[in-house]
Amino acid sequence: MNAFKAYDIRGIYNTDFNKNDVYRIGYFLPSLLKTNKVLVGRDVRESSPEIYEFLCKGITDSGADVYNIGLSTTPMVYWATAKYEFDASVMITASHNPREYNGLKVSRTNALPVGLDSGLGELKKMIEISNIIVATEKGSIIEYDIKEKYLDFQRQYLADISNLNIAMDCSNGMAGLLIKDIFGNQPVYIFDELDGNFPNHEANPLEAKNIVDLQKLVTENKSDIGIIFDGDADRVMFVDENSKFISPDLIIALLAHYFLEEKGLKGNVLQDIRTSKAVGDYIRRFGSEMHTWKVGRAYASLKLREIDGIFGGELAGHYYFRDFYYSDSGILACLLVLEIVSNLKVKGIKLSEAIANISKLANSGEINFKLEQKQEAMDAICKHFSSQEKPIAYFDFDGYRLEFKEWWFNVRPSNTEPYLRFLAEASDASVLETKIAEVRHIISTFK
Repeated sequence: MNAFKAYDIRGIYNTDFNKNDVYRIGYFLPSLLKTNKVLVGRDVRESSPEIYEFLCKGITDSGADVYNIGLSTTPMVYWATAKYEFDASVMITASHNPREYNGLKVSRTNALPVGLDSGLGELKKMIEISNIIVATEKGSIIEYDIKEKYLDFQRQYLADISNLNIAMDCSNGMAGLLIKDIFGNQPVYIFDELDGNFPNHEANPLEAKNIVDLQKLVTENKSDIGIIFDGDADRVMFVDENSKFISPDLIIALLAHYFLEEKGLKGNVLQDIRTSKAVGDYIRRFGSEMHTWKVGRAYASLKLREIDGIFGGELAGHYYFRDFYYSDSGILACLLVLEIVSNLKVKGIKLSEAIANISKLANSGEINFKLEQKQEAMDAICKHFSSQEKPIAYFDFDGYRLEFKEWWFNVRPSNTEPYLRFLAEASDASVLETKIAEVRHIISTFK
C-alpha cells in the first residue's frame, strides 16, 4: 500500500489503497490511539461511502464505537474532536486532489494531527504485520449530528459585511455543505452544489486554471473580493477586486488587522518556511513576534500550540487559530478576512491597496524542479550563495531558508513527489531574475 504520506493517508483509491486496507486501518486505529470511540466524517467523493463502510467495519470489529457525523468539512471534524473530547477521529477526504483520489485524515486528543512520525508510521506497521481478532462484543455506529452546533460556532465570527459585493466559488466541495447557512444569499455563488466528480474544475485553488471562473465572476459582478475553497474546506484563497490572485501567505499579514489591531492581542504568530519576508515585517508592526516552522498541518498545528500562538498560516492557504483548537479552517479564515475587507472599504481602502501595503517585494512563486538528488542539489545551492554573501538568517528544517540583505530563498524537497521546490523573493525584480538563473544552472548539473 502506497497511501501513507507525511501528513495523512492518501492516494488513488483501488490503486494506492483499497477497502481491505481501510478495514485494517479502522481495526487498528482504536488500539493505536488508546480509545474505544472514533469520530468519523466524510466528503462527497464517489468512493467515500465505501471507505466509510469498511472503516466503520474495522473500527466496530475491534470493539470500538463509531460516532458518525456524516458529510462534513475537515475543520468540522477537527472542531468536534476537540469540543466533544474524542481521542480519535477520521475525516475521509482527499482534500484538493482529483476525483479518483481519496484518503484519511487522522486526529487524536485535542484535534492534534497524526502524521507519519506521530502515529501513522506505527499504524502502517500494525496493518502490515499484526493479526485481526474480531472482538466478542463488537462496537456500534452512533449517529452524531453536530452540524447546527458547529454553524453556531462559526456564526459568532460573522460581522456586518452588508457593504461588500462578494463572489464565492465552493469548487463543488464540502464548503457548499455549510456556506449558505452562514452567509445566506449575499455572495454570488458558483459551483456550490456538492459533487465529488468536481465537474467544473479540480478543487485545488493553487492551480491557476482552477480560479479562472472565479476571476471572471469577480470582473462581471464588480466584486470587492473573490473567495475560493478547496475540496474539504480546510483551505481558502482570495482574489482582489481586480481579479488578481492574492498569494495566500500575504493573508497571514492581513489577518493581523483582526487579531492584533481590532482585538488588540499581542503574542506569537506562525508562518511556514516559504512565507514572504514582508509578512513577518508586517506582523512586527503590531508588536507581535513571527515564528517560522515546517510546512503542513502535522507540524503547524503542534507548533502553534507549543508557542501558544494567536494564529498562523501557510503559503498553501491553511490558516490556524488558537480559538479553533490550534487547527485550520477555511470558512473561519473567510469570515475574518471579510470583516477586515468590509472595515477597509468603510475607510475607502480597496483590498488590492491593502495587499500592496503589505508587500512590495518581487516574488518568484514556487518553482518545481524534477530530480532525484534533492539533498545534493539543496546543499549545492546553499553553498553557492553562502559563499557570495553571509546570510543574516538561516533555517535548516524542511529544506533550507537563507535570508540576505536584498533577497532570500527557500529550497525544500517535496514529501510526496520527486520534486525540489524553490521559492525566492527580492527587493528588486532584476536581482530576483539573476538569482533564479543561478539556481537553474546549479540544478542543471544534477539532471
